[in-house]
Amino acid sequence: MTASSSASRAGAKMRPVIEFQQVGLTYPGPPQVEALKPCDLSIGHGEYVTIVGPSGSGKSTFLNIAGLLDTPTSGSYALDGIDTTAISDKQRTGLRGSRIGFVFQAFHLLPHRTACENVELALVYQGVPRRLRHRQACSALDRVGLGHRMDALPTRLSGGERQRVAIARALVGRPSLLLCDEPTGNLDSDTAESVLALLDTLHRDGMTLLVITHDREVAARGQRTLTIRDGLLAQRGTQVVA
Repeated sequence: MTASSSASRAGAKMRPVIEFQQVGLTYPGPPQVEALKPCDLSIGHGEYVTIVGPSGSGKSTFLNIAGLLDTPTSGSYALDGIDTTAISDKQRTGLRGSRIGFVFQAFHLLPHRTACENVELALVYQGVPRRLRHRQACSALDRVGLGHRMDALPTRLSGGERQRVAIARALVGRPSLLLCDEPTGNLDSDTAESVLALLDTLHRDGMTLLVITHDREVAARGQRTLTIRDGLLAQRGTQVVA
C-alpha cells in the first residue's frame, strides 16, 4: 500500500460514517405528516449506535433515510463524507450497494439457493467475477461461524443460522456501515443472544453498527442509544434536534 492510499484510508476513518445536518422528512398532505423532525446526528467510524422507539415512532423513516432508501425533504445527509442529497438516484443506489450492509428481521433469503449462493448474490450487483464471489462468500460465512453450513438451503437452517447467513451477506461487500432492523425480532431469547454476541464481535473488529429496535435490552448493547418518538430523535433524554 502506498503512502497516499494509506493517508486516504486514514482520512476516510476520520470522517463520520453518518452525518445528518437538519435532516427531516415530511410526507405531503393534506394533511402533511412530519415523519422525522429535522435533526443533527454524527456516527463515527467503528461506533455501535442503537435506535429505540415504539411502533409508529419514526424508526422506519429514520432507517429508510440512513439506508438511502428514501431521500430527506430537508437538510443534508453525508455518508462517508459524500453528500447523498446532492447526487443522482443512480449514484445513491451505487453508494447504498457498496457502503451499506442491511440485516432485516425477516432474513430475506432465497429458499432455493444455498447459504453460500445467497451470500454471493450480494456481490453480483457489484460486478465481482464469479470465482471471486464464491471465495468472498465462503470467507464471510466463516466469519459468522457458518463455514460448515455453506451448502445448506435456508429451509434446513435454524432461525439463528439464517440470520447469520443474512449478516454474512451484509458483510461480504465490506461495507462502511452495518444497518440492522430488528435483527433479533424473529428469534428466541437464546438464539437472539448468540446473534447479538456476533454483532458485539463485529463491533470489536471495527465495524460501524446502527441497530434499530423496540427492545431496550437489545438497545443497551450499543455504546450509545438514541430514542425516537413521534418523529423526534433524542439521546439520553437530550433532544438532538434544532
